[in-house]
Amino acid sequence: MKERIIERARALGVGAIRIAAATGDEQTHERLRASFARGDLATWNYDDAYARTASSPRMLLSGARSVICIAVAYATPDTNRPRGTGRVSNYAWSTDYHTRMQTLLRSLAAEIDLLAGEPVTRVTCDTAPIAERAFAAKAGLGWVGKHTNLIAPKLGSFVFLGEIITTLALEVDAPLRTSCGSCTRCIVACPTQALRGDYTIDARRCISDLTQRTDAIPREMRALIGTWVWGCDICQDVCPPTRNAGAHGGDAFVPRSPDAAAPRLLDLLVLRSGAFKRTFAKTAVGWRGSAVLRRNAAVALGNEGDRASVPALVRALGADPHPLVRGHVAWALGRIGSPQAILGLRDAAEREREPSVGGEIDAALEPFAARGR
Repeated sequence: MKERIIERARALGVGAIRIAAATGDEQTHERLRASFARGDLATWNYDDAYARTASSPRMLLSGARSVICIAVAYATPDTNRPRGTGRVSNYAWSTDYHTRMQTLLRSLAAEIDLLAGEPVTRVTCDTAPIAERAFAAKAGLGWVGKHTNLIAPKLGSFVFLGEIITTLALEVDAPLRTSCGSCTRCIVACPTQALRGDYTIDARRCISDLTQRTDAIPREMRALIGTWVWGCDICQDVCPPTRNAGAHGGDAFVPRSPDAAAPRLLDLLVLRSGAFKRTFAKTAVGWRGSAVLRRNAAVALGNEGDRASVPALVRALGADPHPLVRGHVAWALGRIGSPQAILGLRDAAEREREPSVGGEIDAALEPFAARGR
């Protein structure tokens, strides 16, 4: 049965497949609880109940005995990034991976049920809480690196993970003995110091998390984001096993268009709902809405520091309907700090009625008031 499952998984495009026992993992439970207690993942509202379920497959499928863990490589070669464009994480360049992975897993689960002669599976990829990296490591699919991503041998960390919980008693695989050793490249490379070096991450400082949150990005974090407008790949780009693995994603994961991997920042700054849906609805960027991307574009333009973008930023400060966006536009103008930018901020200060935006304008102008400008 296991051999036939593996054979079918390979035919569906799975890059690696291993089996773990479906027994509860108390170590994973405690690690998740500790992470939540520290506030590492505070943006996502996880709690102790989530930690218990995610570490106990039998809470998701009664009588579960095995967890089939799969990895699908998605890395494709990077594209040219002209000035004035933002950076998007590799995983979001193509059609939404959730759809691809769920289609693959459901096809595989259906064949397993057919082989078994009855329903014996449950697909859990983004449909139920499970500590997928922990069970993938338990199965020997790879090991969790210091950047907290799973690193699969020969595939690296640019892999999508998925799981099928089953009541079948399949032969389990042994964990790997590989580790990151003394390597600290990801820790050193992280601009926001989100990685602690002990295989944990403060996601509140992670660029990927910062670009996906729906509230204001903390001011002290904005300058560290660079031109990332969705996600971040820095820690994986410098990871030796991932670099050595190369790009195995294939045609299915190449950018949908040049703008998918390197969108023009000035276009994102004025993105509205209709254009957002046409451009991003079928990608992994499509779930947060256009205002988040406009906010991220404003931060990226501020970090790029091109004075040619000031007129567009000034228009956005006066016209964008969302206070979240206007506040970050004010920050960007203050970061650029040209005479035209300062004039735009002062004019906006007289018109703005939203207190949060007014506070951002005041903060952006403060350094220049002290200089008598």
